Amino acid sequence: MINGCEDTQIAVIANMLARKYLFPNVIEMNYQAGRRLGVNVYLIDGGSEFLLIDIGYLETVDDIIEMIRKMDFNLSTCKMIIATHADADQIQGLARARDLLKTKVAAHPFTVEPLESGDEILTYATIKAQGFAIPMPRCKVDIVLNDGDVTHVGSQKLEIWHTPGHTAGQLAFKMGNLLFSGDNIYKDSCVGAIDAHHGSNIPEFLQSLKRIKADDADFLLPSHGPVFRRDPKILQKAIDRLTQYQYMADFGTCAIAWPLLDEWEADVCAGRMPVFGK
Repeated sequence: MINGCEDTQIAVIANMLARKYLFPNVIEMNYQAGRRLGVNVYLIDGGSEFLLIDIGYLETVDDIIEMIRKMDFNLSTCKMIIATHADADQIQGLARARDLLKTKVAAHPFTVEPLESGDEILTYATIKAQGFAIPMPRCKVDIVLNDGDVTHVGSQKLEIWHTPGHTAGQLAFKMGNLLFSGDNIYKDSCVGAIDAHHGSNIPEFLQSLKRIKADDADFLLPSHGPVFRRDPKILQKAIDRLTQYQYMADFGTCAIAWPLLDEWEADVCAGRMPVFGK
């Protein structure tokens, strides 16, 4: 019997996963898995409890939760799952994860409706023009988070930022010298998609980027791609580009003006005909 117990203990230990902390108290599940699962999913380890920032696609939820279990986290101590915003790649698996972990879901008030209604357009779950369509399960939001709120998870504290632009309900989170920056900015100066159907707002996006640039965080932890040092040059490059976007027809109703069209209208109303050089 003693040998049998020892064998069982050895088997359990052999099946466990060493935790790969990206920073103290922070595990990112793609790095933990050693392969690309999809969107970045961050586990904040507060010691007595943990929370997740985003969960990703439905098809990877079971794998992520199994990894958390194998890292020897008590699944019943998951305080909440926070949705950075209502994009399908961030939250398609949210309802299933909420049920499996028996936990709560938190989001910005502007994210509640698309999550609870399963809005396929606002969440990018359906893009008919590109023949793309995935299920968008409805998910109840238990907790609303507003700018300036503070969420505690065990020994850790997250300050809630509302950083609209990519979507109306985009959130970011400050934890010590780390800023979980969502789809606001990536290492290559790209930003989350700007699309009228998605509720994007370029002037608000600019304000969010300027806020991140002015912050004192050492590292930015985005929703896609590598974590990187906060660099004003990376942010300014995006700010300069989006400033131009405000006045470009390329961005349709997300643009706030189209100077070329205004100039053309002024000429038409004044009776000025076009003059063509050789």
